[in-house]
Amino acid sequence: MPLSYPIQDFDSPFGHFNSELSDSDLRLSAYEILIGACRTSGTRPLTYIPQSERTGSQYKVSAADAPSPPPSLHRSLTSSAASKVKRSLGMRSGSTKRRLGCGESVGNKGRATVGELVRVQLRVTEQTDSRIRRAMLRIAAGQLGRRVESMVLPLELLQQLKSTDFPDQQEYEAWKRRNLKLLEAGLLLHPHLPLNKADAAPQRLRHIIRGALDKPIDSGKNSESMQVLRSVVMSLACRSFDGSVSETCHWADGFPLNLRLYKLLLDACFDVNDESIVIEELDEVLELIRKTWGILGLNQMWHNLCFLWVLFYHYVATGQVEDDLLFAANNLLMEVEKDAKASKDPEYSKILSSTLSSILSWAEKRLRAYHDSFHSDNTESMQSIVSLVVITAKILVEDIPHDYHGKRKEVNVAHDRIDTYIRSSLHAAFSQAKQKMEKVKASKQLSSHQKNLPRLCILAREISELAFNEKAIFSPILKRWHPLAAGVAVVTLHSCYGNELRQFISSISELTPDAIEVLRAADKLEKDIVQIAVEDAVDSDDGGKSIIQEMPPYEAEAVIANLVKSWIKTRVDRLSEWVDRNLQQEVWNPRANKEQFAPSAVEVLRSVDETLEAFFLLPIPMHAVLLPDLVTGLDRCLQNYILKAESGCGSQSTFIPAMPALTRCTAGSKFRVFKKEKSQITQRRKSQVGTVNGDSYHGIPQLCVRINTLQYIRTQLEVLEKRTVIQLRNSNTANANHFADGTRRKFELSRSALVEGIQLLCEATAYKVVFHDLSHVLWDGLYVGEVSSSRIEPFLQELEQYLEIISSTVHDRARTRVITDVMKASFDGFLMVLLAGGPARAFTPQDSEIIEEDFKFLTDMFWSNGDGLPTDLIDKCSTTVKDVLSLLHLDSASLVEQFKSLLFESHGTSAKSRFPMPPTSGQWNSTEPNTVLRVLCYRSDETAAKFLKKAYNLPTKL
Repeated sequence: MPLSYPIQDFDSPFGHFNSELSDSDLRLSAYEILIGACRTSGTRPLTYIPQSERTGSQYKVSAADAPSPPPSLHRSLTSSAASKVKRSLGMRSGSTKRRLGCGESVGNKGRATVGELVRVQLRVTEQTDSRIRRAMLRIAAGQLGRRVESMVLPLELLQQLKSTDFPDQQEYEAWKRRNLKLLEAGLLLHPHLPLNKADAAPQRLRHIIRGALDKPIDSGKNSESMQVLRSVVMSLACRSFDGSVSETCHWADGFPLNLRLYKLLLDACFDVNDESIVIEELDEVLELIRKTWGILGLNQMWHNLCFLWVLFYHYVATGQVEDDLLFAANNLLMEVEKDAKASKDPEYSKILSSTLSSILSWAEKRLRAYHDSFHSDNTESMQSIVSLVVITAKILVEDIPHDYHGKRKEVNVAHDRIDTYIRSSLHAAFSQAKQKMEKVKASKQLSSHQKNLPRLCILAREISELAFNEKAIFSPILKRWHPLAAGVAVVTLHSCYGNELRQFISSISELTPDAIEVLRAADKLEKDIVQIAVEDAVDSDDGGKSIIQEMPPYEAEAVIANLVKSWIKTRVDRLSEWVDRNLQQEVWNPRANKEQFAPSAVEVLRSVDETLEAFFLLPIPMHAVLLPDLVTGLDRCLQNYILKAESGCGSQSTFIPAMPALTRCTAGSKFRVFKKEKSQITQRRKSQVGTVNGDSYHGIPQLCVRINTLQYIRTQLEVLEKRTVIQLRNSNTANANHFADGTRRKFELSRSALVEGIQLLCEATAYKVVFHDLSHVLWDGLYVGEVSSSRIEPFLQELEQYLEIISSTVHDRARTRVITDVMKASFDGFLMVLLAGGPARAFTPQDSEIIEEDFKFLTDMFWSNGDGLPTDLIDKCSTTVKDVLSLLHLDSASLVEQFKSLLFESHGTSAKSRFPMPPTSGQWNSTEPNTVLRVLCYRSDETAAKFLKKAYNLPTKL
């Protein structure tokens, strides 16, 4: 494979070369130097053999007795063993055929030599090779025993080769120009020692070369022009640092000319037909090339550096297909590192810095986006490149003794570099994933499922996959230099996705399916990322705290929770407004539906149910956590409905008339006295109930509908709670069962309001019936005047009608309670007539039987021949009435003595001298002084009159 991958970014690290010599020119010059160097390395001088006489070897020893070891140029390729150099560099060995050109392979020539292989590798034709060797033999014949380092080879070649040695004059002139330019490059442009400005020799040589380039120079041995050229060249080539004349000629050992020439020689180590492959004869070829060190001014240290560059360059230039070159460069770099620590040569440090910077620049471009360059199939090359970068960076930072990198500070070069590459590459990978996703989304090349997913959901899945791939493929490699490689990678991805997520969150103001999908995807991604980071840091000193601290949480669940809370508030506010608006229009019509409850209750419960159902349809992971917020809001709405449903209906105290003052009347007066007071009492009672009797909203049928409505809500609330528990368990919430155990207590406000509301409405209905709607037959009619002529029958007749209304209207689960409260209200009204009925009423012991009979009629109505209330309930509620009725049987004297006894018990001896007025407690009882006193007040006999006049100065007549 030829070098078909030009490296645009690579300038030669060996420095700027000012000469016009091309690589082809320099390659020929390098080959001439190689042949010249090998000429003096053998034990015998070489003899030129014409091409027509060659039988495989190009060189023969002049002596017939040539049993001595042959020069390396003559070594047969068939004898080469496995390369030690390759083995030391970690390269594979294998059998490959080297081509000599024109389709003929080395393997077909049994006696092909290393020298012939090098010629082919350097692309030198056999004709050119023959010419060079002829010249070398002539030089050797004229200067027997002289070392090649003591001569200037281009100068000698110019003198030895004539136009007759070339196919044509044009080629000869080109050859001369090349050698003159080589002299110019080695002595003037890139000399071994800096030129002395006071020395005229450089200017003279420059003038001679320019003249020779314009007009061909006579290169004859005795020509004047050649003598002048030799004199000037040798004076410049034999300079030394101390000013003396050097025995060694310095014409090809100036930088960067020498490195350019040596690099071209090292290119011979690569197969001419596939320059990604190092030849098997590497050891033999390098043995030859090393012979040029004396002429080029190089040593093992420079060789290592040049060969490192050549290996690396060929790896890159041939498309990075042969990892062997990379492994070899990496291993050789370790030797260069040792050289760098030992070397004090500023020129070496300069070239080393330039070479390593070029390598580092190329490798860093790959590693800053290693996801583009590497995958699961080429991780070995990645490992070598990372190693190459780390060692290169360490040498640049630690081993090059100049201020190029500024003030040196203690840093972990490997850790810091790898950290930078991970973050950079993951940033790039994230951007690519984002762009790819947007392109796919735009092109609509998505599955039906993906089409419905928001953009950030797809991106979250891509990033999660990227994170797991990073952990599986790249982190194990990078962990050698960075213990938290996977952690740094996921921190970077977490940050990148977090930036996108924050922008998304700032753009949403309400709960939408897309918002929930994105936030849930972000939450899952974060959990995956954190898990990778934690696992990666399990063996670190801080247990991964530093990595976790670099990942401020997305708080996706908190964002979801806030959005859901906002959604809840909107729904609850809407329902609350609905309750206020619709209850103002509710008429509590018993004929609105056959169940006889308010249609608004159905609607409010339906809204509550729909809200709960919508809540559980939200694709969120925290139903159990947020359900209390929703239930509390709905609970308040229901409580508001219940309170408004019972408001304005009055209560027990609203309908019970005010207790009249204790007074006294005589027999015969009760039909005509206190008419004014009675009128005032009746008026006051009407004013007390006026707020609840001014419209049809609070009639008995309407109150019954209100009771039914609350009872319906109470029943449906139980159903609602059971359904909520089922929905909660079906939501797959982690703590659903734990929460569900307490769900039945969550509508606490509504439950409490229902209990209180039903109780209040039942009592209000009962006391309204007795004390308001039937006041004309109870308060204003019962026992007014003669007891026998104003008995309870009218009250019972009208009460029965109300009981029928209640029975037919109130739901069966509340009916017994309402009728019980009507019974209690009737008993309370009966007692008030007997004990606080005002001066229009008076009783005698003989009336007690009539009154007892009337009370029995009253209790029988509620018993209703066994179809009404239970007997034990009636007996329990009638205990107080029966206790008070026992006082009516007593004569007045007995009542007076009983009253005195009760006062004495409660007030002691002070009750003997004056009788204190017992307070009205309303708790009627035969052993309660106020109750006994009231019975006395309604006695129309002399005994009662005298006692009351004496004890409390109550008038005998009013």
